[in-house]
Amino acid sequence: MKHTPRRNRWFLLLLPLVLGIGGVLLSLTLFRSTPGPDEVPSRGSSSVARAEAPPPGAPRAPGVGPPRVQAPVLSAAEAEREAERALWRERLERARFSLDSYRSSTRYPPESRPIEEHPDQVYPASPERRQPLGKEQGDIALRLKQEKVFVVGEEVVRFFVGCENRHTGQPLSCEVHSATAHEAPHMELAGQMAPMPLTFNDSGHSGDDVAGDGQWTASFQPARQGFAMFEGTLRVDFRVRAQNNAEGGAFFDILFTAAPPATFTGKVREVVEGGHLRLYLGLQVRKAGRYVFAARVDDEAGVPFAYLNFNDELQAGPREVPLYISGLQLHDKNPDFPLRLRDVDGFLLHERGDPDRSLVKALPGLVHTTGVYTLDRFSRDEWTSEERARYLAEFGKDVAEAQQHLDALAGAGAP
Repeated sequence: MKHTPRRNRWFLLLLPLVLGIGGVLLSLTLFRSTPGPDEVPSRGSSSVARAEAPPPGAPRAPGVGPPRVQAPVLSAAEAEREAERALWRERLERARFSLDSYRSSTRYPPESRPIEEHPDQVYPASPERRQPLGKEQGDIALRLKQEKVFVVGEEVVRFFVGCENRHTGQPLSCEVHSATAHEAPHMELAGQMAPMPLTFNDSGHSGDDVAGDGQWTASFQPARQGFAMFEGTLRVDFRVRAQNNAEGGAFFDILFTAAPPATFTGKVREVVEGGHLRLYLGLQVRKAGRYVFAARVDDEAGVPFAYLNFNDELQAGPREVPLYISGLQLHDKNPDFPLRLRDVDGFLLHERGDPDRSLVKALPGLVHTTGVYTLDRFSRDEWTSEERARYLAEFGKDVAEAQQHLDALAGAGAP
C-alpha cells in the first residue's frame, strides 16, 4: 500500500478551508454590488445614489417610509413673538377661569348657601368614633358616641360605650367600671374644681335603652352635677375592662354654658321680601354682642337644601334673627314647597378668652314649615355687594389686559 506524501496530505486538508473562504468573499462582493430597494444607479455615473420620491398615490416599495416634510424655519424674531403669544394665551385662560369661578361661587349671598357646600353641617354635631382599647389590646376596639357636643343650661347629654373586634367588627362584652367629669386640661383654671363621678350602666335604666345589649350608657346634666357656675369645656374620662381582663380608657368632651346669653322665643315670622324668602326668628337677648347662628332647610320631601347663617351685632332686649333663602337659589335648585326650617343653633362670640363663646340653647328638629310659593314670586338676580363688584372688576381687568396683548401680537405678526 502506497502512502501519500505528508505535504500532499496537508494540502488536501487545507483545500476545503480555502474554497470556503473564497466563497464567502465572493458572496460579500456580489451583495455589495447589488443595489438595495432605496438605491438606483445615477445617470452618467456608476456610483449608487438615493432614489427620488415616488409621486403622490404611487405604491411604495417594502420598507420605504413616507417622505420627510421639512418644518418651516422661523426667524429669531418670529420665534420670540410666538413664545410671547403662547404665554399670553395661557394668561388669558387663567384670567378667564378666575373670573368665571369667582362669579359662579358668589352668585348667592354668604347668608344663603347650597347645603352641599357644608357637608359637615348638614346635621348638628353628634360625633361617633372608633379607637383601640389600648396599646396592648390590639384586637379590641371601643365604639364611642355622644348625643351632642354643645350643652346649655339644664340640658342632659348621654354617652355610649361598646366594644368590638377591631378586625371583624363583631361585638365583644366589656364593662365601663369607672368614670369622672371634670374641667378639660386645656382650660385656664383647670383643676380648681373637684371631679364628679359618673355611672355607666347596661341595665335598661338611667338613660340606657336596652338591657344587656353591650352598650354602656351614662347621662350627664352638668348644671345639676357640680358645674352650675361653670362655662367652657368639660371632659368625661372613663375606664373599660374587656375580656381576659384587658383594660383601657378614653374620654368625651362637651362645651357647656350654664347661663345662655339669649333665648329663642319659638316665634317665626315669614315674608317674601326683596325677591327672597325671609324667616325672622324671635330672640330674647340678655347680653349684647356679636351673635352667630346657623340653620338648615329641607325641601318638602326632607332632602337637605340650604344652609342659612347670621353673623352680626345684636342689642339686648327682644330681637329677631333675620334668616333668608336667596331667590336665585330657589330658581336654580327648584325645591318642592313647603320648605322646612330645622336645627337652629348659635352662640355669642367673645373677642378674647377661653371659651371663645357662650352658647344659646339650640332649637333641634323641625322649627318652622313655610307656605307654598311659585317661583315667579322670587328674584333671579345674582347677589351684589361693593366687595363683589370690586373683585369682579379686578378679575375683568386681568382678562382684558391678556386679550389686548394677544390682539397686539396678532397685529404685529400680520404681513
